Amino acid sequence: MTVTVKKAGEVAVKTASKAIAGQRAVTASEAPNVKPAIESNKSTMMPWKGWIESFLKDKLGPERFQKYRELVYYKPDDLHDLNQIPLPITKVPISKDDPKMTAQFRYPSPGSQPPVRIPTADPGTTQDDPFNTSYYTRDTGRRGLDPAWKNPELERIKVELMNPNDPDVEDLKAKLEAGPESSPGNKGRFATGPSDFDTTSGLRATMSANHEALEASLDANMPDHLPYPDWYDKQDELVAWYEERDLPVPFGATGYGTVPREGRIARW
Repeated sequence: MTVTVKKAGEVAVKTASKAIAGQRAVTASEAPNVKPAIESNKSTMMPWKGWIESFLKDKLGPERFQKYRELVYYKPDDLHDLNQIPLPITKVPISKDDPKMTAQFRYPSPGSQPPVRIPTADPGTTQDDPFNTSYYTRDTGRRGLDPAWKNPELERIKVELMNPNDPDVEDLKAKLEAGPESSPGNKGRFATGPSDFDTTSGLRATMSANHEALEASLDANMPDHLPYPDWYDKQDELVAWYEERDLPVPFGATGYGTVPREGRIARW
């Protein structure tokens, strides 16, 4: 080892010792009273890093050093120095137009951010109880698919369109009026005796669940946020277009472009 390299190593060690001297571990008794930093520490934990490059650059000159650097390094100008996680001090440009617009890793620090707001369910609903994980009470997408009890409104419409004098139609009407025969519910009386853990609907347990309470729960969870079609604000204009040409007004509107001529030619 030459004298010059030895002196450079000694300087790097002294610089690192000074940088680490100002940092210390926090004890368990001090931790509750330590206020988190607004931003991460910008002083490097490795002050000795790059001293060899500085030494070579000083001896070889900037231009010759850059040529050797491009020859040896895989990506000499990599912004993150081939690190998978950016360093806290690395400013990553995020705009092609504004060079001053940058982003840093974990900046601002999570300790300086306001607490996270976790949304909760509305009080009084079935989702308000964290131990109630049932989904069938709000599964409106599968409503009416049960073969034992289909959509009663749709079934009544079907019966109204049938011959009222047909005996089979009369039986169907009687069954719709009587309701489903399965799952009447035990009204809170189990094999071990009466229970009051669910006095509202009875849908918390299989033995107490009933169709009447289920229909009421599905009615309360039916979606009421259906969007309007994109032609809703211009429906008068669309109707006028067809009336001017003496054409029947179709349901809705397309307006998503026309089919090209090649697409309308049948391929035999």
